[in-house]
Amino acid sequence: MKINTKKLAASGMLAALAVSLSGFAIPIGASKCFLVQHLCNVIAGVFLGPAYGVGMAFCTSFVRNMLGTGSLLAFPGSMIGAYLCGLFYRQTGRLSMAYAGEVFGTGILGGILCYPVATMLMGREAALFAYVVPFLVSTAGGTALAAVLIGALHRAGAMNYLGHLLEGGAK
Repeated sequence: MKINTKKLAASGMLAALAVSLSGFAIPIGASKCFLVQHLCNVIAGVFLGPAYGVGMAFCTSFVRNMLGTGSLLAFPGSMIGAYLCGLFYRQTGRLSMAYAGEVFGTGILGGILCYPVATMLMGREAALFAYVVPFLVSTAGGTALAAVLIGALHRAGAMNYLGHLLEGGAK
C-alpha cells in the first residue's frame, strides 16, 4: 500500500477532532454514544477510503482510551464501521451505501463483537446482543450528522473538489 501524505494528514486531523470532542458523549446502557466518532468514520470512509478510515478509528479509540474518555468497546465498532463505510462507498460510489456500511458495521457487527471484548478483556457480564441497540443508536445519530454535512458539501459542489484534492477519494 502506498502512503498518501494528504490522506494521512486528513485522517490525523479527523482523529484529533474526534478526540478533542470526546467529552460530548451520551451514556446509553453500558456504552457511551459518541456521535462525533461516527461522523468522522463516515467522512474518513467517503473521502479517504477503508484503510485510512480504519487507521483513523483505531487512533481515535486508542487515544480516547489513554485519556480515559473511551473504553475498549470503542475499538470493534468504530473500526468495522469505518471499514465497511469506506469499502461500500468505494465499491458502489453511492453515499447511501457508505451510510449503511457505517450503521451495519458499527451497530450490528461492532455491537456483537463487543461481547467477547466485554466478557474476556473487561470482565463484565453481558449478553451477546447487549451492545447492539446502544451502538445502533450512536451510529445512527452520528451517521445522520455526517449525511447532513456531506449533503451540504455535495450541494455546494465541494465533494468533487475535496475528492480531487485528496487524489480521488470521493466521486
